[in-house]
Amino acid sequence: MLHSILFLENLNFKIAKINIYSNHPFKESKEDLDNYIEKNYRYNPEAINKYYRKHIFKVAKRLILLLSSFSSFTFKLWWGRLIGKNIKEDINQAIHLREILTKLGPTYIKIGQALSTRPDLVPPVYLNELTCLQDKLPSFPDEIAYRFIKEELGHSAQSIYQELSDTPIAAASLGQVYKGKLATGELVAIKVQRPGLLHCITLDIYILRHISHWLQNHFSFIHSDLVAITDELAERIFEEIDYVKEGNNAEEFARHYSHLPEIYVPKIHWKYTARRVLTMEWIEGTKLTHIEEIQAQGIEATHLVEIGVHCSLCQLLEYGLFHADPHPGNLLAMKDGKLAYLDFGMMSRIESYQRYGFIEAVVHLVNRDFDALAHDYVKLGFLEPEVDLTPITIALKEIFSNALGSSVAELNFKNITDQMSNIMYDFPFKVPAYYALILRSMVTLEGIAIGIDPNFKVLSKAYSYVAKRLLTDSSPELRISLKDLLFKDGNLRWNRLESLMINAQNFQSDDIELVFDQIADFIFSPQGEFIRERLIHEIIDSVDILSHRIWFDLSMIIRKQIGLTRQNSVQQLKNDDSLKHLKNILIILNDLPDFKAIHVSSLLIKLLKKQETKRIGAEIIDGFAQKTMARLVRNFLSGINQSK
Repeated sequence: MLHSILFLENLNFKIAKINIYSNHPFKESKEDLDNYIEKNYRYNPEAINKYYRKHIFKVAKRLILLLSSFSSFTFKLWWGRLIGKNIKEDINQAIHLREILTKLGPTYIKIGQALSTRPDLVPPVYLNELTCLQDKLPSFPDEIAYRFIKEELGHSAQSIYQELSDTPIAAASLGQVYKGKLATGELVAIKVQRPGLLHCITLDIYILRHISHWLQNHFSFIHSDLVAITDELAERIFEEIDYVKEGNNAEEFARHYSHLPEIYVPKIHWKYTARRVLTMEWIEGTKLTHIEEIQAQGIEATHLVEIGVHCSLCQLLEYGLFHADPHPGNLLAMKDGKLAYLDFGMMSRIESYQRYGFIEAVVHLVNRDFDALAHDYVKLGFLEPEVDLTPITIALKEIFSNALGSSVAELNFKNITDQMSNIMYDFPFKVPAYYALILRSMVTLEGIAIGIDPNFKVLSKAYSYVAKRLLTDSSPELRISLKDLLFKDGNLRWNRLESLMINAQNFQSDDIELVFDQIADFIFSPQGEFIRERLIHEIIDSVDILSHRIWFDLSMIIRKQIGLTRQNSVQQLKNDDSLKHLKNILIILNDLPDFKAIHVSSLLIKLLKKQETKRIGAEIIDGFAQKTMARLVRNFLSGINQSK
């Protein structure tokens, strides 16, 4: 056993000399590029398979490196535990793991980056070491970087940039960054791609696809399409190694999210950007995980995380274009309090039906409508339409009835994903590839948040966002969801409306007057008919009860004055819950930081101008008159009976 381990260690040492960070990188030959990768650098698994089936020796050598690397690490963990060492505080093992992931290249570095944002999963000693994988990796020679700049841009680096740092200021998994200055005086960051990158990535993808395929065929409890998930991740990585694509992603991201006042996206300098070289605006900032540095600048770190969550929810549930790699190295706190996003290589998209599907699932979770929740998973592609949902509905009820407690907002993201993992293990769920990237993005973001505030709950902010969308989005899908949430057996659930408004006010809004306009437009739209009808009935009942109460109080005063008050004449008035809830809603509105009474008066003026308002007013007057007449008739008949 010992001889085997020593052999693997020795083999590991020898093979480690040939890796992506070697000073003698793999040279991309014409055969490599033309035979297994399309000229436009799009991911092509068939071409990759065809190439590596002819290069089995390369595959075998990589597998040996993987096995030897992780077997030695695993053995040292086992041995440390055996001799009573506290492996969670073993700095040498943490360094060893970081070195293994670094040596294995981009695919495994990205795994390490994801783990570096999970203080709830990874011991602090390991966390500190894995954080180095974000931008403190070994650099490749400057001569190669300068050669790439000349090959891509047509001129030498010295002729393009007025100033250029002597060494890289950061080195990441796919490239390294220099600080420079253009002739115009603008400070820029120049990202240059690593050599030999294409070969390393495609080799890992080839191996991971075959491992995924083998696992799916030999383990029945795996319901996820691991090959599809691997392909999805591979496509994102291939986009990352095309810096022109990254520049386009950055500009599209800015178009969608620059309206958020505290989000900043750096400018791309297209004249000095090509496939392997990217020149963008230089951003001065502090990584989100450096809490003390951020606080010293008078910036609240927790608030910046809330901004990040806000932006992520807009990405996932509103526009559908989302940043799939939000690790701390890609999120910087700027001195003016803004949150700057960097590195737009790994992006993904969610279709509109998927975005609405997630929001509907949240509503069904709040309503404890587990049958509808099971159908949501069919619509989102997690379950096949022919699957029997009855046992799944029962399982959802058993798990979430206990987990939900009093509020969905109190759950953390990891808790709910852990609960769902239990269900997916027992039933034929098939996790879509896009969901893996969403999960990675949200788990990473929550990991950053937990590192700053252990009590931070991403789902609390998510529910606030959903509440705002339900109240303001005019799409037919969300109108149905709002109806399901607020009405039961034809009755308006005022407590739900109050809860929805409280949660919505916790989510940032750019313009409260715009929100009022959106709500008004919805109420008076064809889709808002169900709310109009209920509001008419609620207003009629409220006015009727209020007038009855005023008349009752007035009559009691008169009776006392003329001495006609008798004990049996005191009537028990019906409590007006509607008025109480309306009062609560006005209090909620008044608590909004940007709320002003003029917003309500402005809204009322706009409403009075609408033709529909006149019809509603007529219906209210007619309904109130009918109730008043009915009461007079009842009182008259009651008086006749008493006289008898």
